[in-house]
Formats: sequence, C-alpha cells, structure tokens
Amino acid sequence: CTEPRDPKICLERQILSFEILSFKLCEESQLTPINNLSGLEMRKWVLSGILASEETYLSHLEALLLPMKPLKAAATTSQPVLTSQQIETIFFKVPELYEIHKEFYDGLFPRVQQWSHQQRVGDLFQKLASQLGVYRAFVDNYEVAMETAEKCCQANAQFAEISEGLCLGTSFLCFHCFFFFFTALLYKPVDRVTRSTLVLHDLLKHTPVSHPDHPLLQDALRISQNFLSSINEEITPRRQSMTVKKGEHRQLLKDSFMVELVEGARKLRHVFLFTDLFLCAKLKKQIGGKSQQYDCKWYIPLTDLSFQMVDESEAVPNIPLVPDEELDAMKIKISQIKNDIQREKRANKGSKVIERLKKKLSEQESLLLLMSPNMAFRVHNRNGKSYTFLISSDYERAEWRENIREQQKKCDFSLTSVELQMLTNSCVKLQTVHNIPLTINKEDDESPGLYGFLNVIVHSATGFKQSSNLYCTLEVDSFGYFVNKAKTRVYRDTTEPNWNEEFEIELEGSQTLRILCYEKCYNKMKLTKEDGESTDRIMGKGQIQLDPQALQDKDWQRTVISMNGVEVKLSVKFTSREFSLKRMPSRKQTGVFGVKIAIVTKRERSKVPYIVRQCVEEIERRGMEEVGIYRVSGVATDIQALKAAFDVNNKDVSVMMSEMDVNAIAGTLKLYFRELPEPLFTDELYPNFAEGIALSDPVAKESCMLNLLLSLPEPNLVTFLFLLDHLKRVAERESINKMSLHNLATVFGPTLLRPSEKDSKIPANPTQPITMTDSWSLEVMSQVQVLLYFLQLETIPTPDSKRQSILFSTEV
Repeated sequence: CTEPRDPKICLERQILSFEILSFKLCEESQLTPINNLSGLEMRKWVLSGILASEETYLSHLEALLLPMKPLKAAATTSQPVLTSQQIETIFFKVPELYEIHKEFYDGLFPRVQQWSHQQRVGDLFQKLASQLGVYRAFVDNYEVAMETAEKCCQANAQFAEISEGLCLGTSFLCFHCFFFFFTALLYKPVDRVTRSTLVLHDLLKHTPVSHPDHPLLQDALRISQNFLSSINEEITPRRQSMTVKKGEHRQLLKDSFMVELVEGARKLRHVFLFTDLFLCAKLKKQIGGKSQQYDCKWYIPLTDLSFQMVDESEAVPNIPLVPDEELDAMKIKISQIKNDIQREKRANKGSKVIERLKKKLSEQESLLLLMSPNMAFRVHNRNGKSYTFLISSDYERAEWRENIREQQKKCDFSLTSVELQMLTNSCVKLQTVHNIPLTINKEDDESPGLYGFLNVIVHSATGFKQSSNLYCTLEVDSFGYFVNKAKTRVYRDTTEPNWNEEFEIELEGSQTLRILCYEKCYNKMKLTKEDGESTDRIMGKGQIQLDPQALQDKDWQRTVISMNGVEVKLSVKFTSREFSLKRMPSRKQTGVFGVKIAIVTKRERSKVPYIVRQCVEEIERRGMEEVGIYRVSGVATDIQALKAAFDVNNKDVSVMMSEMDVNAIAGTLKLYFRELPEPLFTDELYPNFAEGIALSDPVAKESCMLNLLLSLPEPNLVTFLFLLDHLKRVAERESINKMSLHNLATVFGPTLLRPSEKDSKIPANPTQPITMTDSWSLEVMSQVQVLLYFLQLETIPTPDSKRQSILFSTEV
C-alpha cells in the first residue's frame, strides 16, 4: 500500500469476495423451485443451504485467524509486535469456534452427499448447540477485543505491516483498513448464532414428528433459543452503535420507512434517528446480486434541527392529495390479486404464476403506501433548508418529535464526510425495520388481521398532573397504514376523566388499536402551529395488538394502556364481519329498527321514515362541518338510547338529539339502515346492481343502473333519493368535514346494499371465523362502487309517474 486508501472501498472488496463465494455455493441448491418440493425433500434443500453457509463462515474465521500466526511467531522474539496477552485478547476463542464448525461441517457434508429420507443429522446439531458456551465466552470478551485491536492498529506500525495483505491472501488490505475489516469479521460469530437458530427452525419445520431427528432437533433449537435470549440484550446495543471520533458511541435510536415530499413528488425513504443526527436515506437498487446499500439523501445534526413553526402569514406548501377514488381502485386491485393468488394455490398451479401475481401485489401495495399518507411532518435545519414527510397518523408524528426532542437535550455532534459514508453503509446492518408492510414480506402463517367490528369502551384515565380539558381518539391500521376511527367527548377541567363511552369501529385487516389522549386548547392564541396545522397537545399515546386468538371470546376484555405516567382503562369486544353484518328477519311489527321499511312508512303515512328525516335534519342543522361526519364513530350508549327512543316513538326524541353529539346521530342513522331486514336496494335486485356496475360501456351502464334504481319499491326509492341528496350536500363541505363522495360511499355502500344472509357470499361455516376472504372484500368494494355511481350522477331522471311521488315525499 503506497498511499492511504479509502477504508470503505477496501472493506467492500473483502466483503464482496465473501458474498460472491456464498452466492456460488448456494447457486446449485437453489435450482429446484421450493414450491415443488415435498417436506422431506425440503430437508435436503435446507441442509444443502446450511452446508454452503458453513463453508462461507469457515472462510470468514480463517480470514480472521490469518494475522494470528505471524503475530504469535513474533511474540517469541526479542522484538514482539504484540504481547502474548494482547494476541490472546484479540483472537479469544476464535480458534475454538473454527474447530467446532470445521468438525460440524466435516460431519454434515458426507451425510448430505449420501442422502436418503431416513438420513440422520440431529446428533450433529445437538452437539453444535451444546458447545454454545464458547460463543458466550466470545461475546463476553467482545468489547475488550475491539478496544485492544483498535489501540494496536493506531499505535503499532509493525502490526500494520504484518496485517497488510494477509487477510484472504490479498495484497490490497492496507493499515487504514485493517481495523474496519477486523470489526466486520468479528461480527460474524454473533450473526452466525442468530442465523443458525433460524435455519434450525426451518429444518425442524420440514422434519416429520415421526422422524428420529425430530426430538434431537427440538432439543438443539431449545438450547439455541435459550442462549439467544440470554445474550440478546447485550448484543443489540453493540450492533446498533458505532464508535465516533471522541470515543462515544453513535447509537441508532429509531428507524422507519417514510414518504418524503420532494418538489411535489412522493418518494419512499428510510429515515434513521441516531443519538446525534437525523439521516434520510434511499435504498439503492440491487444489481448483479450485490447486497443492500443505502444512499444518503441528506442529514441534519440534532443540534441544528427544529420542527417548522408556521407563521400565520407564511405560505404552507400544498400537499398533493390523491383522490379517494384512486386509493380505492388500488385497494380493489390488491384484493383481486390476493384472491387470484389463493385461487392459484388451491388449483396447485406452478410457482411462476404465483410469483408473477405476488410481484403485482407488491407493486400495488407499495403504490398504496406511497400515495395514502397526507399528514405533514416537517423538519427544519437552521441553515434554512426544510424537509417534508407525509405520514398517516398523529401517533407516529408525535413519537418522532418526542424521540428527537429528548435526544436534543444531551447530544453533541461531529461528523466528517468519510464518517458520513461509513455511517450510511452501516445502515443496512443497523436497521431495525427491514421491510415496508407488504403482504409479500409476511410469513404464510402470519395473521392477515381482523375483519369485522371492534367495540371499544373508553372508561377513564388517571395520572394527569394538572386539570385539563381532555379527550381521546382511536386509530386502527388498514392496508398497511393507520386511520382515525373515533373520538370521545371533551371532559373539562379534570385530572381524572371518566368518559365511559363505547364505540363501534370497523376493522379491515387490522392488527393494532392505538389510543391518543389530547388536551383541548380553547384559547387560540396558545395553539402550537406546527406543520401548518393548529393542533391540540398530545398528553399521551399507547397501543395494543389485536390478537385473533384472544379476541375469539365474544365477552368483553378489560385492559389498561400505560402512556408517559398516564393510564387509560379500556374494554374491547370483537365480532367478525360474517356475524356482525347479518341481516335478521323481521320478527316484530312495532318500532322502526329491524322492521321492513314499507311497514314503517305505511304506519307513519309518510314516504320517508320519520327516523331518517329527523336524523338528516339534525345533521344538516349542526353537523355539516363536523370533521369525519358518518366516518367517525358515535358513542354507542347514546346511539342505543336514541334507538330505544325511536322504537317507542318517544315525543322527546328531538330534544334528546339536540343534546347529543352529532356523531351519535349519524351513527343512529347508519344503524337503522344496517338493521333493516332487507337492504334498501332489495335482495332481489342486488345481484343486478352488482353486474350493472361492472359494465364497461358507460351508456349501457347508465341505462342499466337507472332502470334498476327505478325498479325499487316506492318507499325504498324515495328514501334512497332523500338520503342521496343529503349525502351530496355533506360532500359539498368536503374542504371542512373531509368527507368526499367516495368517503360517504365507503361508509354507506355496504349498509344500503349488503344482502340478507341467504343471498350473501359469506361462507356459512367459515374455516377462519374471525378473518375475511378477499372475495368478500371485493363484494364490499362493489357495493361501494354502486353507491358512488349514483352519488356522482348530477341528476337522476325519473318518469312522470314517479316524479310527483318523489317531490311530495321529500317535502317533509
């Protein structure tokens, strides 16, 4: 080495040679499509992969040991390069690890070469697991070994001469690179024990219970898992940190995929928060089998970072919103592709067809996750440059702000351009979030989430230090991002709010329930203006996982969510969609809920049921500008009280409504249509509506859809047109209430069109009673499209015979 070389380049050459070797060794074992292999054949395939991996690992250990021989020889001379103690410390237990894995490899290789289904290998894995104590000693010595190697590299020129060119027999490894190279190799044993445990799990999965290897592999896996759990807490901080100039550790605190807004375009980024800086990176495209690499787009030292404060007079950059229709079209495509994949699997079609479908699915899900977020999260560098991210949840935005502000209290910053490049390269190793939430990244046995209705009672909260005006919101995930679903009333001037409010939340493949607690600020002068919005202050946040097994019990389950010293008490109960959406046959003649609409209108001598007219009137009086009207859940107890009042024809129902939250009134109207024994569009005509909306010729579609609509019984038609006009008026205030025609169609479509049980495509005895098939999701989306079609029509022409009836009926 005649001149200093870039440590990054030299290190990459060394690691690349390992990757090429590993790739060649694994190539043969990957020629057979995995999908076509039986369980016992899969055993051989897994073992072939283990052999290739072991050979690569042994080459790593050999490279690590190469400098040790000349160093030991020099230690016996009058001018030793390193002392015997230093050599022992740096290479502690590495020779033993090499011998253990060499013996394992030598034992496994002939057995795989002479393969039969009864071939035994469990004893080799059991013995390997029993020697994990050597790894324990290696891990315990790891930090001392690293410190000693670093000091020797910096202080001893002879050490550089000996190490130069030795590793892997190459001539390009210079003194400046040796420490970085040694660091990378020293990670290998730590990585190895983790990877071996995962592979052992795969091997056990493909070993029949009756096979003699099964109990031996079980024992080996148990030992490995116990060992991993014992060292995990020690390894994680080391892998998530790297030494900086002053000797402190730059540690990764948090990372996530985010959508960045760049000159009006949405770009997928991977964002890393370190102890002293905030780094935005882009994952490079993988070419020619190379490993993952990141490209740093920009970074901000935490000492220079602030959250953009927007002045009243300052122009806030417009966020390009994607129309709801486009997002829904993506969801329809996703459900269709999932349905196609399941159909191909049932038909035992070739893996190539399924792989093509999975690729299409990944593309559509990635596009949806890129286009759906619309909540701004802005960071500002004091040199004047600002950056905007788009996220879907206030929960995530608050979490990032909290983590950054906490770290800003204790951080110092120093970063050279070389260190920046090294840091960016290390992101592949340091990252904790490896994949965006796509179906293709999930295991086959992983839960697809819950479909149905989750009833949540927000009871009370304790732990607030001073009296405030407090309320909570509830969020659930759907299609990979979070949506706000419910909001409690504001409980004024208290430290212990007792809301005791129940909400019914619709779930679409949901896995997580989040709760955020806010302090309502009525003094507009005190509102914090960040990201261009006036926001109430978040007092706490927390979440619970929606476990399908735990929620199969239909009883209420109480839980407590802790958040920054505050505890919120909840109760939850889940009802799967195939049970919650059943229409029950009418068994009563009195009341209005669950009674045929023709009976109600005849009894009332009206064209539109009284309950529909009253709810619409109240919402138009004071709910047209309510954010999320019809989408945000009302309090379930208020809805049930209104239901009971309408059923007994309570004369004070209008007074009750005037005192209730407008979301409860909206919920009552939705519940009325949901509990009709037959949908407003009727069971008889529902299949025709579903076929009509699928027509591609716009002229034929309009003719078909209008003729079907006008074929509805008069009470159904008149009530629908009355509701339709109301929903259009709601959508006219979309800029305020955030409810587009599409949002309203999503809420009301299944409610107005869902057929009775005898006509539904829901399986009578579903094999997975708490999830839903993608074919059912497609049916729901078809119902949404039918309603959206009528909402988007400017006028609905009607024959003279109907027109007078409609005009009369709506003059309430």
